[in-house]
Amino acid sequence: MPRILIVDDEDKIREVVREYAQFSGFTVSEASDGMEAVEKVRSQDFDVIVMDIMMPRLDGFSACKEIKKIKDIPVIMLSARGEEYDKLFGFELGIDDYVVKPFSPKELMARVRVALKRGSSSDDRSKDVFRYEGLEINFAAREVLIDSKPVQMTPKEYDLLFFLVRNINIALSREKLLEEVWGYDFYGDDRTVDTHIKMLRNSLGEYRNLIVTLRGMGYKFEKAR
Repeated sequence: MPRILIVDDEDKIREVVREYAQFSGFTVSEASDGMEAVEKVRSQDFDVIVMDIMMPRLDGFSACKEIKKIKDIPVIMLSARGEEYDKLFGFELGIDDYVVKPFSPKELMARVRVALKRGSSSDDRSKDVFRYEGLEINFAAREVLIDSKPVQMTPKEYDLLFFLVRNINIALSREKLLEEVWGYDFYGDDRTVDTHIKMLRNSLGEYRNLIVTLRGMGYKFEKAR
């Protein structure tokens, strides 16, 4: 059974998530703060972590940063704050998802399953390499190069870019991107896509304009003419 670590200083939150996780077939461990979470990761193996941000001793962001130094484990952040800055900061640290409190436990578990699937599956749908001028995207190696230099991206940036490029010149709505890239019925606003597009464009630098905004609809990846 997959192992999940639930990290939150609120007993009731841990209890709710634990019940749904166990019902979904997970083996559950718990931690009440970031420091305890880091220590558990050092001594045990987990398949996914659900972690609050605001905690005593060591906050979720700091704990995530330390955990990523130890093991590459999918992390889903919980927070009462939904500001774009917090989400951007979390995704830049390498978290897989960001859930704003109050949340639906069923939705949270759907996101957990998607994070597990992304972390464990090797994408062999496309083993070719996309090239455009100095931009090179290797799907099988999950690698992006600009002028032969590797570009560091968050896991979700890679997923979003690969899906856009596989559907080159096709108009994609925000809803379609949420469904295909995030992999679940999204409960909330679709600014999640806009936030990741902004991050992705920053990562692509001089090739940022290959991602075209379709006002009132979504985006598409298009070679410059």
